[in-house]
Amino acid sequence: MDPDSAPSGLDRAREAFRGRVWTTAYDGFAAAQDAEARTGGALGAEDLEAFATTAYLVGRDARSHELMAQASQSFAETGDLPRAAESAFWLGFLLMNAGEGARAGGWFARVQRLLDDGTPADCAQRGYLGIPPALRELFGGNPVAAEPIFAAAAEIGRRHHDSDLVSLALIGQGQARVASGRIPEGLALLDEVMVAVVGNEVSPLVAGLAYCSLISTCQGIFDMRRAGEWTAALSRWCDSQQGLVPYRGQCLVHRSEILLARGSWSEALVEAERARDRLSDPGGQPAIGMAYHQLGEVHRMRGELTVAEECYRRAHQLGHEPQPGLTLLRLAQGRTHDALAAVSRLVDPEPTTIDQPRMLAAAVEVLLAGGDTARARTVADQLRDVAARLQQPWSDASAALAEGAVLLAEGDARAALTVLRRAFGGWRELDMPYDAARTRVLLGLACRALGDQDAAGLELDAARQAFHELGAAPDVTRVDQLAASGGVPRPPGPLTARELEVLALVSAGKSNREIAGDLVLSEKTVARHVSNILGKLALPSRSAATAYAYQHDLV
Repeated sequence: MDPDSAPSGLDRAREAFRGRVWTTAYDGFAAAQDAEARTGGALGAEDLEAFATTAYLVGRDARSHELMAQASQSFAETGDLPRAAESAFWLGFLLMNAGEGARAGGWFARVQRLLDDGTPADCAQRGYLGIPPALRELFGGNPVAAEPIFAAAAEIGRRHHDSDLVSLALIGQGQARVASGRIPEGLALLDEVMVAVVGNEVSPLVAGLAYCSLISTCQGIFDMRRAGEWTAALSRWCDSQQGLVPYRGQCLVHRSEILLARGSWSEALVEAERARDRLSDPGGQPAIGMAYHQLGEVHRMRGELTVAEECYRRAHQLGHEPQPGLTLLRLAQGRTHDALAAVSRLVDPEPTTIDQPRMLAAAVEVLLAGGDTARARTVADQLRDVAARLQQPWSDASAALAEGAVLLAEGDARAALTVLRRAFGGWRELDMPYDAARTRVLLGLACRALGDQDAAGLELDAARQAFHELGAAPDVTRVDQLAASGGVPRPPGPLTARELEVLALVSAGKSNREIAGDLVLSEKTVARHVSNILGKLALPSRSAATAYAYQHDLV
């Protein structure tokens, strides 16, 4: 080959960029820039922009910001103001995603100035300028105002055949529709974006953003099946590109959430730790609290309660709501009274709170552990209504699990069995082994209450095996205790299991205050239980209740 015709280092860098071989491209651009500097030259604007994109994709964010600024300046110096504005937009956008709002605002102002300095009135870059204010409306809680701004940007993108702008705008428009309750319409727009992504019609920056936005949106509406599918697709996309840093902190948190739900707990911990590390540098990134909360979730479920508490506290310090994880942690620590005290925060969120189903499901669990079956029934009914509105398999299974647990506490084991089987089928279909195992525990107790000891044993054994494989140490211990004790006996009459416990202590001559101390309940709750017992048994006094307990061998 003629040496003069051999590709230069810069040509090889460009080829690696087109082939999405990011580490090779980064090293090539860096070497070319150094070579140009030694001779007093500089990379051209397009190479600087490609270098900036490559730096971002291999995780060198600060270097990417510096290079994108240089690219914008270089385009401006050559008189290409639209390209200068576009590079300035991407720098502002990347800074905004990194939590650097002030710097981002400065660069968006630069975009406006560049567009005002002689660019055509109708150009694609004016569509990009609509994205930041639309995002401010969307994340400021006004999706209805955001949608027409996104729609206008998408129309500009279509007119100028700019697939990146169209995709960015459709992502925002889809999220705005979902946030305003038009979920199927919003998801349809996001699916349209993914068609472009899968077809390699958009840049790597937009492709990664599209994946993460769709996963985040699906998580928010509890479309766990869809979120899982796109998380797997994102993993394949990342793995197919040499040197690509898997897509940023918040997306890593969502990946950890999916892995945890699917039973890959060790991998979930690794991803949550990676998210924490990435979101910690530079500081001030808004999603850092989310990463600590997810770490708390993994550690709590593994039984590492001290570490979990530290993570929840750190999440709260960083502005992220640690509920319902912190309340479930208190329950795991045996601090039932503290968990019950937090229930009012769980059951009274705003109707639009995306975590409402999780809050309500946790509240049912806590209330049943505290013996407040009546209130648990109310909350379970509320969760059922939320599930009916969302119409997602996860929320349906969660509502069925809560309903089954309440029916079991109310003494209707046969009805509980039917509902719990539906919940178990939902978890199996969603491939969520931990929730399926929790449901099997209740199925075992329902079978035992109906006198089917063989079925009860099979369900508890299967649940224990699943917990053991997951690493859910506290749940293994609980199942062992249930197996050893014969499970929680169901009362023969109208009393719930908690009411039976209270009746036994009343029969022992204990006061309401003493019973509250023994069962870690409030005196008010104990008084309600005593009143319920007397009413259900049609008895006039505590003495009559004591006599009833001895007559029916309940103590």
